Amino acid sequence: MIAITGYSGFVGKELLKKIDVEECLLLGRQPITGNYKHQHFDLSDAKQSLNLSEVKVLIHCAARVHIMDDNSANPIDEFRAVNTKGTLNLATQAAQAGVKRFIFISTIKVNGESTTGRTPFNEQENAPEDPYGVSKAEAEQKLLALGQKTGMEIVIIRPPLVYGEGVKANFASLMRLVNKGFPLPFRAINKNKRSLVSVYNLVDLIKVCVEHPNAANQVFLASDDHDLSTAEMVQLMAQVQGKSNLALPVPPVLFSIAGSMLGKKQVVDRLTGSLQVDITHTKNTLNWTPPYSVEDGFKFSAKN
Repeated sequence: MIAITGYSGFVGKELLKKIDVEECLLLGRQPITGNYKHQHFDLSDAKQSLNLSEVKVLIHCAARVHIMDDNSANPIDEFRAVNTKGTLNLATQAAQAGVKRFIFISTIKVNGESTTGRTPFNEQENAPEDPYGVSKAEAEQKLLALGQKTGMEIVIIRPPLVYGEGVKANFASLMRLVNKGFPLPFRAINKNKRSLVSVYNLVDLIKVCVEHPNAANQVFLASDDHDLSTAEMVQLMAQVQGKSNLALPVPPVLFSIAGSMLGKKQVVDRLTGSLQVDITHTKNTLNWTPPYSVEDGFKFSAKN
């Protein structure tokens, strides 16, 4: 049996489409429609007890997610309470119950925030810069230590931005603006490169990690294996929606100046900077190739 947390989230919903309902146990606050086995689970509750005796693989997608402009009084403690301590509590119970493999959906933020001016991130790096990334990095370290102590196999997957049909936030907003035909000032942002991963490729990778013997006790980076500049991203969004690309050639330096003046440097860095991941280790270790092209992913996203 496969247990899944975070099944109501963006990745979890797609994952459920690929897992046999008879082989699935959902761990979360609320059951969902369908003939799924369910146990109440709250990642922030350290006192709860789960029955995982029939579970062979646990896929942990639930998390306190990264929030831009987080206004929490002490965000690092809140992230750690859920993403680090909650994850370790879950994994400890899994190990005690005899779960063979624990798959942890982490984040590329464990590596850092940018690859501008350097080589792409690899699976051996660990340099988080924000509370969310720190909490996930600490969870990874504790999981690997738990695996060494108990023999439970640990698999860690670090995705960058995940997109697809139903995606929210900045990706969806940009897709809508392109669809409405607004002239966007991004044509000159063509020297940066961003790695993305469609939810369809990510779920395929997770499924491979459920059974592949070489996945045990490994860290894998995920992507579509086709990096895009901001200008290329906007062009592809226009293409899949049958729209003209009306992007204007505003020099990137003007974005940097505006970002500094308006206190939006992080936003501008995401727009003009690079964040690339090297998935050579993932592909070679698992003999895996992303089954969906970046064009496929953008077409599915356009259905929003």
